[in-house]
Amino acid sequence: MTAEEVSALLAAATRESPPDLSSRDLSGLDLSGLDFKTANLRSADLTGAKLPRANLQGAELQRAKLVGADLSEAILDLAILRGADLTSATLKGVSAFSTVLAETDLRQADLSDARLVCNLERADLTGANLSGAKMSADMKNQPMGLMRVSLKKAKLANANLSGADLSRGLLEFADFTGANLTGANLMRAEAAGADFSGADLSGATLRKADLQDARFRGIRGRDTIIGLETARNLDTAIFD
Repeated sequence: MTAEEVSALLAAATRESPPDLSSRDLSGLDLSGLDFKTANLRSADLTGAKLPRANLQGAELQRAKLVGADLSEAILDLAILRGADLTSATLKGVSAFSTVLAETDLRQADLSDARLVCNLERADLTGANLSGAKMSADMKNQPMGLMRVSLKKAKLANANLSGADLSRGLLEFADFTGANLTGANLMRAEAAGADFSGADLSGATLRKADLQDARFRGIRGRDTIIGLETARNLDTAIFD
């Protein structure tokens, strides 16, 4: 399909008949700013596609291929991306509230300054850029109960989480080995069983975080961690 054909299909769609682009080859297309709200993009090939500022709210993107795609400042709220491939994709400043990114491949992806109150369980974020990412729970606007980022069993080895806000996040058994967590906020995070070995935690906040059986072998900046002495189950955490 061409970008013009995609635009025409989206324009003709209705609430009763949402656009169906499943399994379509949309690779390399410039789809900047288009409204894909509630579109079916399951298994679509969007390799290298340009989607900055696109509205993908509620879109179905299960197993979609988005390798190297540009999703800067796109709206992904309520979208479903389980099993999608976003290797080396750009999601800088993206909004993803209540989005399903579980088991998604986000290796080397740029998620800097992204708003990620979503499900990232078992996602592969190895080497990803999450600097300045906003993943904390919104304590003032939670009509459906407390929503928070879930990174349970996620792979974040060598990821850049400098200045990221993970407060109250679900981080159980996540792999943060070698990650950059300088200045990151993990206040009240649930980090039981997480592995921070070799990570840089200089200036990070761990106030009242649950560190039961968490591993901190060979970390940098231990003396500058804020609130470490207040962490829950600190006596079970493993340090050098």
